[in-house]
Formats: sequence, C-alpha cells, structure tokens
Amino acid sequence: MTMILQVKQVNKSFGERDILKEISFDISNGEKIGLVGWNGAGKTTLMKIMMGSIEPDSGSITKFPASLKIGYLPQTTDYTLNKDEELMEGSKDLLRAASELGLAKFITREEVSNDSLSGGERLKLALAKIWTQSPQLLCLDEPTNHMDMKGVNWLVSELSKFAGAAIIISHDRYFLDKTVSKIYEIEDCKLVEYEGNYTAYRQEKQRRHDQQTRDYGKQQRKIKLIEDQVANLKQWSEKAHREAGKRDNPGERKQMGLKEFERVKAKKKDNQIKSKTKRLELELSKHKVEKPKEEVQVKFEFETDGKRGKRILEAKGLTKQFGERLLFEKSHFYVKHGERIGLIGKNGAGKTTFIKMLLEQESTSKGSLWKSASLKIAYLSQEVSDMPSNKTAMEYLELIGWERVSKARTIFANMGMQEEKLTKPLETLSLGEKTRVKLVHMIMQEYDVLILDEPTNHLDLPSREQMEATLSTFKGTLIVISHDRYFIEKLCDRLLVIENKRIKRVETGLQEYEESKKKGASSTVTETREKIAVLEARITELLGKISMVDRDSDEYFTMDEELLKLMRLKKELA
Repeated sequence: MTMILQVKQVNKSFGERDILKEISFDISNGEKIGLVGWNGAGKTTLMKIMMGSIEPDSGSITKFPASLKIGYLPQTTDYTLNKDEELMEGSKDLLRAASELGLAKFITREEVSNDSLSGGERLKLALAKIWTQSPQLLCLDEPTNHMDMKGVNWLVSELSKFAGAAIIISHDRYFLDKTVSKIYEIEDCKLVEYEGNYTAYRQEKQRRHDQQTRDYGKQQRKIKLIEDQVANLKQWSEKAHREAGKRDNPGERKQMGLKEFERVKAKKKDNQIKSKTKRLELELSKHKVEKPKEEVQVKFEFETDGKRGKRILEAKGLTKQFGERLLFEKSHFYVKHGERIGLIGKNGAGKTTFIKMLLEQESTSKGSLWKSASLKIAYLSQEVSDMPSNKTAMEYLELIGWERVSKARTIFANMGMQEEKLTKPLETLSLGEKTRVKLVHMIMQEYDVLILDEPTNHLDLPSREQMEATLSTFKGTLIVISHDRYFIEKLCDRLLVIENKRIKRVETGLQEYEESKKKGASSTVTETREKIAVLEARITELLGKISMVDRDSDEYFTMDEELLKLMRLKKELA
C-alpha cells in the first residue's frame, strides 16, 4: 500500500507534563486504524498535531502528497454549519450528501438555519461535509458518541465503503472491532502498534504482558543466582586474604608455600567476582527485561444482601401513552433477582420513560407494574446537571465515619480521580469526573437493583473493561441501557426489547437475539427458551400453592397432575 502520511519522532509537552515522546508511525492508503489509550493519554493531542492545529515541540508530520486532503471530525456532537459561508456555495451538494449518508429525510437549508436538527442528524451532517470534500484520510474523534445502535451500524457501513484511510479515536469496542484492522495504543507517552481489530489487540497485549512477566521472572532468578554466587565468592576471597595476610613467625615459616597458595586463591576469587559481575552487567545492558507494568485497576465494589425472592418485578398489560403518542401497550414481562437485563430499543422507543416508571417518576397509563415493596434501587443516569454545583465531591457523598470516607477516597483513586479534585466544587469538574462522583455515591449504598443509563459514556476503555468485570460479579439485579453494544453483549444474558409498541422479555443476549431475527425462523432457540421460562414460572407458582393444600383434596390432585404435565413438557423442550 502507498504511504500517505508519516509521523516521525514527535514530542509534545504541556508545561512540565510530557504528553507524547518519540512518536513515529506511517499511515498507508486504505488503512483503518484505531487510536486507543486512557483518557488524557494524548490521543486527541496527537490527532490535532496531525491536523496541524497544534505544533509539536519536535518531530515532523509529512503528507504524501503535500496537498493530501484530510477530513476531521472533532470530539463533539454539537455541529452547526457556518451559515454565512458554507450555506452559500456548495450547500446543495452538502445537503444531498447528508441525505445519501442515511438521514431519514432530505435536509433543507431552512432546517439547518433554524437549528432544528437532533444531535445525531448534526453528526451525520458533519460527516456529510467531510464526504463532500473527497478526503483521502479521515481523522475521527469519538464519532459514535451518543449514537444509537442503528447509527453505529450506519457508520460501520459507510466506513467499509470508504476507499481512503482512516484513524479513529473511539471507546466503542464493537465499532472498532467492525471497522479497524490495526490499533495504535498510547501508553506512558509512547505509541505501540498492534495488528488486528480491538479484540485481537486486547488478546495480543495480554499475551505480551504474560510473556514479559515470564521473562522478567526468569531474569530475576538468574540475577539472584549470580548474586548468591558472588556473595559466596566474596566470603571465600575474604577468608583467603585473611589466611595469606597472617603475621610470619618461626612456627609458620614452614607454611610459606601455603600462604602463597592462599594469596593466589584470593586473587583468583577476586577475578571470578569481577568476571561474573561484569558479565551480568553486560547481559542486562543488552537484554534487560523491565518489570511488567501492572495495569491500573479501576476497582468498583458492590454489595447486596441477596435476600430477595425470585421475582422482583412484573408487568401485566403495561401501557404508556402521552396524549396521542403511544410508546408501548399490552406488555407482559418479569424480572428475577440476580438477572442481568439489557434494555434495548430505538431512540424514542420509551426506554428512559420505562425507567422513570420503575423509579415511580412516571405513572402507568394502563395495566400494572408490580415490584417488591422492600426493593432498594440505585440509578445512575446520564444527567449530571442535578448535582449541587457549589458542593465538593466528598460533601456530595455525605459520608459519616473515617472508614467510609477512606473507602470512598480509595475508590476515587482507583478510578483515576486526583485527590485535589475531591475538594473542588463540582461545577469545576468535567462531565466524566461528575459521572464518576455519581458512580462512587451509588457504590457506597446498599441496594438490590442497579439501573445503569449509558454507564460507559465518558469512560475510557480500561475503565469500561474493569466496570464490566466488576458488574459481572454483582449478585443483585442489573438493568442496563447502553449504546455500547460490546458492553451489552458481554454483560447481559437477558433482554427487555421495546419494538412494535411492546416491551417483551427475550431469554438470550443481544447477538443471539439479532441472529434469530435475521433467520426469521418460526421456531428458534429464543422462542424455546422463552417457553421454558414460562413453564418454570408456572411450575414455581404451583409448587408454592400445592404445599398449602390438603393432600387428599381434589385441588391437590389437579395441581399434581398439572405439575407432572408441565415437567414432562419442560423436559421435552430442553
């Protein structure tokens, strides 16, 4: 492939803080590259240096040709056209391209001028502008922020058709898996290259870490062996020197030969010490293995008493309507204690409204939504504007007791929140930092159900992965709304799906559910599992009732017959 851009020995610092050190890489025509790393690692800085909006302290950026066209999408969903310039000339091509790129309708100049577009429509318009410039290289900074799954799949499709190269900063692992074939990771100011998509990168990084751990252990054992040998030689050398240096007396004259022998032996030991030390130093200078860096662990701690019954939530004929607008109706489903449920549906389908109904912030229009009366629910929303701006993070938590304050500070530290941030007003914190404060507030509570509304927004990749690992050990019930498909697929093994004006329970994860939809089969694994779940629910109900009935009664006999029938049917389906 033809090289179109070369980054060579780029360095960048802000004040005394180093951001990028000796960064070098090439981009060839047609390559799709993911740029990853912790928040603050320097990803956006590097992209801006490539674009020319930030000057490096040293190093060079070379384009082939020098007139290389680069399309840049900054990290924002608030894109508006410059009405004085961009709508004058070429606006027809721009608006036509926006429609071709997947907008539901043909956008008019009036709609743009009136700022009546949604965030997703503005994002597509921003991408349309880039497309109309016929770029040879795309630089996209978090292009899927706030996109629903349909929007992400649209962008995946567009990038697959794009013939030029692209470098993409993203925390959306599903998106990276589908679009890139190479990963550049910025860590400790350096750039490391990995072949393959995001999943391949994580596997290879783990393999390299494991190999380095083994090599480091082997090296340390060898160093210890040589150091022990040198220590022994020093003991023998010191003894030989003492024997050779004893004062001469008439009784020792006969042993002059022995003294000379000790002197030779001492000298030989000294030479052996020098030789072994020099050989060790030479080997370490050529092949030293550095101690593997332990990845920062973002530790989340969850507690639950685990004393709830099987069903904690049940809907019968649930309907929600706002005036003429019907969100969903005649919906029947349930949630059990300990389940991990993904709540999915298109934007505007009613996901957030349903959550508000669970939290008793919205009423039902028809039907019923029962939940256990003693249920304790924690809710992490996307909204942070409701936080008191004049309070500090620690004041917001309202913790009593040294032990709880210490625990909160530890969790903050593990999530990368600097100590000084905890004593500053919340209004001075970034969106991601405020989200972390809310999360710590939630972690410090005792609860049975955890509702997460876009929990990975504003979290970098390592934080997302640690959050997944911790949530997978949570013994309570999870209800998750997320556009992070990777997060849903990895964490949730059940779904509540809002489509066709219904909320329905699905007994599989997202990937299997979508595959079953594509197949369009009349009888699928999903349907079988749903039937088994219904049977199990009825069996559980009957077992509870039959224990309260007289064994000699007709009612007992009827229940017993139904139980045997249901158990046979369940066995056949299984």
